[in-house]
Amino acid sequence: MSTGSSQEQVAVARAPASRTRQRAVSDARQRLTSSSGTKASYDFELLSEYANTRLSGIWSMPLLVGALAALALLWVPLVPVLTWALVVIFAHFAVILTCKQFISTSKIEFEAKRHTTTFVIVEFVYGLAWASLAIFPMAQTGQDVLVLHWAILMVGIAANAISSRAIPTATSVNSLPAVITVSFMLIISNDMLSYALAVLAVGGGIFFNYLSRTLHRSALKTIEHRAEKDSLIFELEEAKLMSDEARREAEQANIAKSRFLATMSHELRTPLNAIIGFSEVMKSELFGPMENAQYKDYSTDIHASGEHLLNLINELLDLSRIEAGKYDLNEEAISLVDIGEDCRRMLEIRSRAKSIELVGEFDLEMPKMWGDERAIRQICLNLLSNAIKFTPESGRIIFKIGEGEGGTQIMSVRDNGPGIPENEIATVLSSFGQGSLAAKTAEQGAGLGLPIVQKIMDLHQGRFDLFSKLRFGTEAIATFPKSRVLNAMAPVKKRRKLEIYKSSNG
Repeated sequence: MSTGSSQEQVAVARAPASRTRQRAVSDARQRLTSSSGTKASYDFELLSEYANTRLSGIWSMPLLVGALAALALLWVPLVPVLTWALVVIFAHFAVILTCKQFISTSKIEFEAKRHTTTFVIVEFVYGLAWASLAIFPMAQTGQDVLVLHWAILMVGIAANAISSRAIPTATSVNSLPAVITVSFMLIISNDMLSYALAVLAVGGGIFFNYLSRTLHRSALKTIEHRAEKDSLIFELEEAKLMSDEARREAEQANIAKSRFLATMSHELRTPLNAIIGFSEVMKSELFGPMENAQYKDYSTDIHASGEHLLNLINELLDLSRIEAGKYDLNEEAISLVDIGEDCRRMLEIRSRAKSIELVGEFDLEMPKMWGDERAIRQICLNLLSNAIKFTPESGRIIFKIGEGEGGTQIMSVRDNGPGIPENEIATVLSSFGQGSLAAKTAEQGAGLGLPIVQKIMDLHQGRFDLFSKLRFGTEAIATFPKSRVLNAMAPVKKRRKLEIYKSSNG
């Protein structure tokens, strides 16, 4: 069993490391296939954001171009303006068509570099369309037209930089033709205003490209955080599923263990009863005296060992029934004082054999409570037996039963034995657990007495506390809740007597 459990622990420990290596290999593979040097999945998110942003402006951009063209008509003839507007709108719908084709592409067919290159090309063509406003001076020249060039350029670069922010390269190739063309036309005009506008055009192009890259980094960070969150959620769900599966397996193993113990306990009790019975006959010399006194000593040892083994089997059976949920309480009105007094008398002979003073302090006025007499008697016997077992000769045990705080009822057993180290109390309260010092100072047991007490108290909705200090002794306290005390229950309302009236006829 230990080898199998250790192998399972090693497998569980290796699982996170294996997943980490797989994730590292997957991340490296995606970076190699990515066009932005991050991950191919991030590229898909970025390009999807770019396409959706462009599609959201499917009509707003033509309206902007129309408004700019209408404004240009104040200085430029109709034909050049209309030609430029149609070229820009045509290029705009070419971009829209490309985005729609990308949206219809499944993620499985996605190729980051190919789609990124396609978007960069159509954005470059779109930028050339905006740069075609250089035909304006062919129809008319002057500072008004130069200012118009600059204004349309700034509006176009700003609008396209915002729309194509998910692909910084696309923003650059979109704005570059317009900046170069308009700056060149302004410079060849050979006046100070044109020079100033040219510098502002170049500066505006640099600023909007910087803004686009900043927005791109922000979008990339958002995608990364979202991916990390999704990964954490997935890992948490996976860990929860593994935990649930492990819990189910543990519960099934626990049930199987309880069934095995119950079956084996029944199988062992049958021959033990015969051994105990025949050894008792031999010990009492029922069919005549034994010629050899040593045989009688042997039969006495067989009888004592058989009873000890039977007690252990009974404890195993009780524990397995409790853990399997088959320990049903047979509740009735009982007196905790009467049960305690009976148990004290039963174990008084054993305590006298070790010269231990067993003192009973009982509150005789304590009301009855609702509980299982057999189970509570087992609690009392286990606590007293433990105290007698671990208390040295000429020791003292105080057995107290009385009312606790808040209307509760308590059963307390305090001894002046060797005590239990504080770090071993949890071990003592666990199934088959034994303290190191206590085990050396008394006969060995199965370590099931206190766990059975604790589980029976849980069935009674009570509490079991164990307090101990080395070289000063141990105190075990079983506290039964107020709800089980009969005088704590709400009084039954008196019913009205049923009055029977005779009819006037009879």
